[in-house]
Amino acid sequence: MVHSFDRTALTSSKLVDELTTIVSLAAAAILAVDPATVMRRTKPDLSPVTAADEASNREIIERLSRLLPGMPIVSEESERPASLAPLTASFALVDPLDGTREFLAGRDEFTANIALVIDGTPAVGVIAAPALGSVWRGVVGRGAERVRLPPGARAEEAREVVAIHTRPQPAHGLVATVSRSHFDERTAAWLARLPIEAQIACGSSLKFCQIAEGRADLYARLAPVHEWDIAAGHAIVTAAGGVVVTPEGKPLAYGTGDGFTVPGFLAFGDPKTAGGIPAHAYQHTRTPAN
Repeated sequence: MVHSFDRTALTSSKLVDELTTIVSLAAAAILAVDPATVMRRTKPDLSPVTAADEASNREIIERLSRLLPGMPIVSEESERPASLAPLTASFALVDPLDGTREFLAGRDEFTANIALVIDGTPAVGVIAAPALGSVWRGVVGRGAERVRLPPGARAEEAREVVAIHTRPQPAHGLVATVSRSHFDERTAAWLARLPIEAQIACGSSLKFCQIAEGRADLYARLAPVHEWDIAAGHAIVTAAGGVVVTPEGKPLAYGTGDGFTVPGFLAFGDPKTAGGIPAHAYQHTRTPAN
């Protein structure tokens, strides 16, 4: 168990392996549920939730609470006491099933996500794709990896562990990942101003993983999004050599007390891409005043 929440303890290889095992067990819990017959309900924000979301959440919260006793855990599928915000020290962000719509549609594009946030920035991210048998993980300052791991297996049973890196900005145009279910007009209009060669539509946090692996260059979302949806991907992209910023091109802060919601973000595989976008282009990302 880790009882100290200092950066060294929270970013250790042993802890990252423990987090990898936790998302692997959550992946198995998701796959144990048949999306064709599962009961579902609609939350107040109109997003669906199923028994698979709840089973994954139970698995993650129970094991994460034992691994990091006393650490605040903010999860999409758990009640969030008002006293949790704002958070200025270390805390965990959990999305037990990102891409529930994809899961229900029978697609492979759904994930289980854990991030550890230190001083307002995601420092550790672990993402499992249950249907793909893969886990992506990253520690900022230490690098990122893709792990081939059957759902339910422990980290030490990994079949393959490969270091991953973002790629330099290509000379012939950018490849952008876009949301399959939440692609908004403002994001589409902003991307239209850039030299985009191709777009990859995908569900869940897998879009961050594609950037971290060097298969895409940019992921933009200019609509509000919850922190648990992006924190693990943020850490992995950063660990792999990329950068994630606000729609205005500034550092993205977490746990600030704004309902664990950010107004949008831009993720770049090559930090030079972010720096090379004209300032007036960032101005077009700002949310219009009401």
